[in-house]
Amino acid sequence: MGKIALVFSGQGAQYTGMGRELYDNSPAAKAVFDMADSVRAGTSKQCFEGTAEELSLTVNTQPCVFTADLAAARAVAEKGIKADFAAGFSLGEIAALAFSGILSDEEAFRLVCRRGELMNKAAQENPGAMLAVMKLPADKIEEICAGFSDTYPVNYNSPAQTVVATKEENVDALAAAFSEAKGRAKRLAVSGAFHSPFMADAAEGLYEYMEGISFSQPVVPVYSNYTAKPYEGDFRELIKAQVCNPVRWQSIVENMIADGADTFIEVGVGKTLTSLVGRINKEVKAVKVENLSDLESI
Repeated sequence: MGKIALVFSGQGAQYTGMGRELYDNSPAAKAVFDMADSVRAGTSKQCFEGTAEELSLTVNTQPCVFTADLAAARAVAEKGIKADFAAGFSLGEIAALAFSGILSDEEAFRLVCRRGELMNKAAQENPGAMLAVMKLPADKIEEICAGFSDTYPVNYNSPAQTVVATKEENVDALAAAFSEAKGRAKRLAVSGAFHSPFMADAAEGLYEYMEGISFSQPVVPVYSNYTAKPYEGDFRELIKAQVCNPVRWQSIVENMIADGADTFIEVGVGKTLTSLVGRINKEVKAVKVENLSDLESI
């Protein structure tokens, strides 16, 4: 029998009302929202009633998506579904760390709040942009990026999609270069050039913040965005490195499958990861849980 991987959504799929049905129908999910409100008053209200503009602010997005992600995972576990592996895309990795027991829920939530503050500050001080590039292999995208200053592949999402970060003044010429190579580039609606050297100050700040945090061994293996392998060694260093280095999502999914995963359950908001898993390997099953209907059908 195959194994189950829980994958935690990242920033970008947030929407007004996220997590509300699980809050109303799952005691385990409600406990996560209550914890978030005890640390950061109004988090649940932002998730349920916040405007799109309010939720798009990194300092709000990260704690809110974390809460919706972890609440969905706990609702799935409450149904008796046992995960064998976990991974999260970008900020989703912090929710995976809480689910796995590496951090307590409150420690992880405080960490993601600080992460959002630091990344927002870095984005303001080092402005940049991100482009999703389709129809080109990663090595060709790397080759094109090398011809531009301060331009980096930052999310290796699937064989069909890689995201790059760059300076604002490079955007038009970079998009034209991808088009000339028979690819297609779409600018992402994000507030910074995440997972790149643009975030170096945020990574250092987060490392300093974690100095007093103690980490536990995971109950469920968590695959690192930075290494694409289960967490081992210096957990603090892995969390720091994740902020300013590429997310190797395709490799994470491939490694989970190699380790026996044949069912992926995306927990949190949207279906981005569900779609990416399907593009990486069509032989495995990928489903999402973000509302009551999903939870009942799982």
